[in-house]
Amino acid sequence: MRMSFALDSAARRRLGYQLVEFIDSYFSSLPERAVQLPREQRSFGQLSDALPELGAEAAVVLEEVCRELTDQGFHVPSASYFGLMNPTPTYMAVLAEALVAALNPQLATLARSQLASKVECETVRWIGERVGWREAFDGTFTSGGNEANFSGLALALAAHFPQAIENGMAAVGAPPALYASAEAHHSLDKSAGLLGLGRNSVRRVTTNQQLQLEPAALEQAIARDRAAGRKPFCVVATAGTTNSGAVDDLAALAEVCRRHQLWLHVDGAYGAAAIFSDRHRDLVRGIELADSLTIDPHKWLAMPFSAGVILTRHPQVLSRAFGVSTPYMPKDGSAQNMDLFRISTQWSRRMNSLKLWLTLRVHGRRAYEDHIDRQLRLARGFASWVRSSPDYELTVEPALTIVNFRVRTTGRNEEQIAAANNDIVEAVTADGTRWISETRVNGRSVMRMMVISYLTEERHLHSLQQALSQAAAALHGTPANKQGS
Repeated sequence: MRMSFALDSAARRRLGYQLVEFIDSYFSSLPERAVQLPREQRSFGQLSDALPELGAEAAVVLEEVCRELTDQGFHVPSASYFGLMNPTPTYMAVLAEALVAALNPQLATLARSQLASKVECETVRWIGERVGWREAFDGTFTSGGNEANFSGLALALAAHFPQAIENGMAAVGAPPALYASAEAHHSLDKSAGLLGLGRNSVRRVTTNQQLQLEPAALEQAIARDRAAGRKPFCVVATAGTTNSGAVDDLAALAEVCRRHQLWLHVDGAYGAAAIFSDRHRDLVRGIELADSLTIDPHKWLAMPFSAGVILTRHPQVLSRAFGVSTPYMPKDGSAQNMDLFRISTQWSRRMNSLKLWLTLRVHGRRAYEDHIDRQLRLARGFASWVRSSPDYELTVEPALTIVNFRVRTTGRNEEQIAAANNDIVEAVTADGTRWISETRVNGRSVMRMMVISYLTEERHLHSLQQALSQAAAALHGTPANKQGS
C-alpha cells in the first residue's frame, strides 16, 4: 500500500521491465493470436469492485490487468483482425506513446513546448509535402478523423462566411449547404450539427457504380440549392470510405468546386495514406487540389489511437477559424510560428505527432511504400478468390484494401441475402479466431473484410477463406468447398 505517487528508481525500473516484458510477449503472439474468445466464453464480467481507499502492490495490480486484458480482451492488433480501420501499431509508435506520457509536453504554446512543437510542425510539413503542396500550407494533429473533419468544415465556414466567426450563423443571411456522397462518413452530420449548420445542411449526393460521388448529380444539387436561396459553400470528397474504401474522383470534384467557388475538403482519413507510396499515389489523384485535408495516421499508417491530422493550403484561414487570445498563456517573443492552440480546436493536448515522426525516422517512407503495396496485393488476392467462389460475389471492385462481398444472389431476395450474410459473419467469427463484419453499402447488405494489420499474411487469408467456404456449406447443407484451404 503506497500513499505517495512517487516511486523510487528501483521500483520504476522493476515495473517498467515488467510492462516491457508483457508488451514484447504480446507482440510476439499477434501473428497467431485469436481476435477474441469463442462466443460462449465472452463476458464483460462483473464491474462490482468498490473504489479502493488504500492501494495494492503495484506489480500485482499490473500483472493482473495485463493478464485480464489479454485473456478477456478483443485484440484489434491480431493478424486475423479484418475489421474496421484499426491497425497493428508499429512498435516505435508504442515506445513513442510511453515517452509522451512520461514527458507530458503541453503543445498549446511554443513557449512551453519548443522541441515538441517543432516535431509536430515537421511531421505536418512531411505530410503536406507528400500531398503535393509546394506553396504555403499548415495544419495540426487532432484526436482523430471526427475532429479533423469538424475542423475542415470550420475552415470552409471561416473562408466563405468570416462574419459567422463572431456573429454566428444568423450573420450568413441564408441557410448554408455542403455536399458529400451518400457513402461519406457520419462525422460530417455530427460536425454540421455542432457547428450550428444543422444536420439537414448536409446534402448526401448519389454515387455511381464505383460508389463515388457523382459530379453531375453534385452540380444538380448545387443548382437546386442556389435556386432555393441556400448558400452552398463546401464539398467533402472522400478518399477511402469506411464501408467500401471507395475513392471519389478528386480531380473532377475539384473542378466543380473551382467553377462554383466552393471549398473542397477531402476526408482522406483512411485512403490519403496512399500519398506515402510513389507506386500507388494515383489512387488519390487530385488530392493536391484540396483546400483542406483529413488524414488519420491511426488507420493505414499503423499508428495507435489516437492520431488525426487536419491540413490546409490556406494557412491564414486556420488562424481565422481558431485564433483566440488570452492573457494567461505564456508568450515567446522570439517565436516565429504561431502558437498551436491558435490553429486548433484543442487547448491542452498530448503530442500525437511523435509516434508517426519516430516511425518515419526509424523506418523511412519506403517502409510505408512496401506496407501499402503489400496490403493492396493481399486485398486484391482476396477479391480474386471471391470472384471465383461458387458461394460469394463481389458487390463492388475494391479501390483500396477493403473488400465488399455477399452470398450469391441467385434465388434470394434482399431480405434473405441480408439474413444469410449475417449468418455467415456469425459463423466465421464464432470461435474468435478472426473478425469480419456485416454492413450496408448503397442500401444493400454486404460482408466487409479489410486488410489492415501489417502482420497479415496469405495464410491468414487462406484461413478466412476456408472458414467462409465452410460457413457457406453449412448454410446450404452441402459439403464444404475446399477453395482457399
